[in-house]
Amino acid sequence: MSYRIQTLNNISLRGLERLPRDRYEVASAIFDPDAILVRSSDMHSLTLPSSVLAVARAGAGTNNVPVAALTKRGIPVFNSPGANANAVKELVVAGLFLAARNIVQAWDFARALSGDDKSIDEATEKGKKDFAGFELPGRTLGVIGLGAIGVEVANVAERLGMRVIGYDPQITVQRAWQLSSSIEQAASLDDLFARSQFVSVHVPLIDATRGLVNAARIALMAKGGVLLNFSRAPIVDDAAVIAALDTGQLHAYICDFPKNALKGHRKVVTLPHLGASTGEAEENCAVMAADTLRDYLENGNIRHSVNFPDAHLPRIAGTARIAVANSNVPNMVGQMSTLLAGAGINISELLNKSRGEVAYTLIDVEGAVDLALLGRIRAIDGVLSARVL
Repeated sequence: MSYRIQTLNNISLRGLERLPRDRYEVASAIFDPDAILVRSSDMHSLTLPSSVLAVARAGAGTNNVPVAALTKRGIPVFNSPGANANAVKELVVAGLFLAARNIVQAWDFARALSGDDKSIDEATEKGKKDFAGFELPGRTLGVIGLGAIGVEVANVAERLGMRVIGYDPQITVQRAWQLSSSIEQAASLDDLFARSQFVSVHVPLIDATRGLVNAARIALMAKGGVLLNFSRAPIVDDAAVIAALDTGQLHAYICDFPKNALKGHRKVVTLPHLGASTGEAEENCAVMAADTLRDYLENGNIRHSVNFPDAHLPRIAGTARIAVANSNVPNMVGQMSTLLAGAGINISELLNKSRGEVAYTLIDVEGAVDLALLGRIRAIDGVLSARVL
C-alpha cells in the first residue's frame, strides 16, 4: 500500500528520507492526501479533504493546527516533543547570561561610542559601572513545566551552580527519572514565584496557562527578579511585566516574542522566535514527525499525539488490523466485537486506550475484513473513524 503526504512547509530532507519513496509520495501539491506534514503554516482556515487520516507537526506547539476540529473527525495530531529541547535549552541559558550581565544594554552602549580610541577608552571606564551585573551560582531559578525542555533547563541550571525549583503537577515518570535529584519541588505556582529570583516558563499555551505569569505572581518574587519566556507570548501578561520593570520589581524580561510594547523597553530583550531555530532541531523534529506518522499510517500505532492516547500494539503475522477512533463512551468495544463475531471473525489481539472524551482501539483479527463489515463498524454511534490495515 502506498501513501500520499502533503507538506505545508519546507520539511527537513533528513525527515523526508524516513518515508521510503517506493511507498510514499511526498509533495506540497498533493490533492486528497492521506496525511499532512506541517511546521508553522496556519491550518485553521484550511478545508481538509476527507482523505486525511493524520496531521504531524515538525515541532512542539500545535497552536497553528485546528486540533479540536480534527479530533471530532477522529484524526490524530502528532507533534515532536523534545526534538527541539536542546536548542531551546541553549537559548534559555543564553538568556540567563544576557539578563545577569546586562549584555545587550552594554553592547548598545559600546556600539554608540564615538571619537578617537582615547576618548572611547575614557567613556568606557566611566560608563561600565552602569552595566554591572551579577553571577548565577547561588541564585534560585524556578522552572514552570518539567517536560522535555523544562527538565533540560533545570538540569543545566543546576550544573551552573544555581538552586533550582520546579513545578509541574503532571510531570511524567519518564521526565522525573531524567530530572536531577537536587531539583526542589514547589508546592504551587505561587510558592515557586515567592522562592525564585529567576523564573523560566516551559508550558504549552492552553486556556489554563494564558496569562499564567501575571501581576500578582510577579509581585511574589524578590525585588529585581528576572523572567524568561521561550514558550508562547500569551502565557505572560506583557502589561504586568512592563509595570514591574518600571518599578524595579523585575530586573529584566528575556523572551522570544517581539511586541510593540516590549521591543523598545531598555530592560527587555526580545528575540525573533529563535527557540527551535537551529538546523539540528529542525532535523530532529522532522525525523520524529515522519517516524510517528509512518508508524500510524502503516501500523495504526499512536505516539506523541496531542489529542489521542498513546497506543502501540505489536503486529501479529497473518492478521488484519482494524484501527478505530471513537467517543469515549461505554460498550464501544463490545459493539465492535459483536459485529466481528457475527461475521465469523476471531479476534487475536485487542488494545483499547482512552484520553478524555476520545478513545482508540486496535483490533488484530484472523481473516479478511471486507468493506461491508468496515462500513457497519463505521456506522456505530460514536465511531469517529475506522480503517483496515
